[in-house]
Amino acid sequence: MPLAPGTWLNQYEVLSHIGSGGMGDVYHARDSKLEREVALKLLPEHFARDPERIIRLRQALSPEPNGLLHPVLEPESG
Repeated sequence: MPLAPGTWLNQYEVLSHIGSGGMGDVYHARDSKLEREVALKLLPEHFARDPERIIRLRQALSPEPNGLLHPVLEPESG
């Protein structure tokens, strides 16, 4: 079930649900520390607890290929 707009996860305020897929849910969110809008991806719990999947996700989001800032990856608690 997608998170409702206005839900807070750490410093992120969920603005809207963008979509769902096999790797989790993606949200349009506001980072209150950086004061900017971001995309926030939440992995299913079984993915978030699998170290190999986390390593592959970190590699996919690595700054080397495209110059993006390295994301903060945190398992969802709940």
